[in-house]
Amino acid sequence: MAFAFGLIDINQTKETKLPDVSVQGGQAPAFDVDTAKVDVGSKNADITVPKVEVGTTEAQVKVPTVDVEKAK
Repeated sequence: MAFAFGLIDINQTKETKLPDVSVQGGQAPAFDVDTAKVDVGSKNADITVPKVEVGTTEAQVKVPTVDVEKAK
């Protein structure tokens, strides 16, 4: 996201070179796993919920501001 807003400008200065690697033998592990059965659903229930009435009013407040100069 920083790229999209011009906050970061990155230029590659050196190429990547992977090391030479030699691998022989080995074995990946094996597992036998039993898991629990989970059922997820919904049901209707009668519950008491509060009834709230909300109103708004306008007030003048100081809010922070930020100025950003894009990376070059």
